[in-house]
Amino acid sequence: MKKRALGNTGIQVSEVAFGGVEIGMPYGIGVNGKEDMLSTEEAIDLLHEAADKGINFFDTARLYGESEAIMGQAFYDRRDKIVLATKCKHFKNADGSLPGYQTLKDIIESSLHESLGFLKTDYVDVFMLHQADLAILDNDDVRKVFAGLKRSGKIRVTGASTYTATETARAIDKGWDVIQLAFNLMDQQQAANFKHAQEQGTGIVVRSVLLKGLLSDKGRNLHPALSNVERHINEYRELLSDDIAGISTLATKFALSFNEVSSVLVGIDRSEYLDAAIRSVSGRLLNEAELSKAKQLVYPDPAFLDLPGWDRQGWLK
Repeated sequence: MKKRALGNTGIQVSEVAFGGVEIGMPYGIGVNGKEDMLSTEEAIDLLHEAADKGINFFDTARLYGESEAIMGQAFYDRRDKIVLATKCKHFKNADGSLPGYQTLKDIIESSLHESLGFLKTDYVDVFMLHQADLAILDNDDVRKVFAGLKRSGKIRVTGASTYTATETARAIDKGWDVIQLAFNLMDQQQAANFKHAQEQGTGIVVRSVLLKGLLSDKGRNLHPALSNVERHINEYRELLSDDIAGISTLATKFALSFNEVSSVLVGIDRSEYLDAAIRSVSGRLLNEAELSKAKQLVYPDPAFLDLPGWDRQGWLK
């Protein structure tokens, strides 16, 4: 497993990051409850297997159910070999406003304290805002609290998980060390920020690279409302070859073909998915012609790619 620099943080991370939401709570297509999830023991075994196969970057969050606790049990005795990223719990008031400095500080520090306890460690490598919108990113108190935690040594670098390209641009401008953002074959809007991130030394971690599994073998026989999406996914098959055997491999190699990207976050809850993720980064990336064609095959209406909305409509069952 190759490693890349996480921006200018001094941290080296594997090209594949292990996404920890699936081991902590029901998540993803076809996962409806705990009966569809790994047991704690199976999840620990899978984390160990991932580390043994070269993945050193593991992503979780305070809001990912049992994920932090499971990672803590898996890695407490090999902490120096693992890069851990976790995310702060939400701290906006019920009306959407932000609390004052002291309340913000208490919530953020409490969230980190809980994470450290579950992760069985005295520091996290990347501590991130979870769903950082413009109001949060523009708030000086939030940055002040995170900066204080960085100075204390309880976190190595700061991060922000964003949704829109505008939020990402703001996070880069405001000096957050690492940005986690959604980017994939179908929705390429965030690429507009890649050069700026590289110039500022900001680490870019890509999530949603498989679009919740749709950019894989799961992207077939979709709900009739998603017929245009399924037809579009099929268009990517013209880019498959002996070197790029499936759409999930194409999707992963596409993201990593941007040298500004430090790591690609892949949700993993089965050994076969782990092996597929590792295979997808082996060998060559996309050549110039393939990358150009993949950029042209962006989905024409990215606003329609609202997976939470599809889920609420029952289109992802």
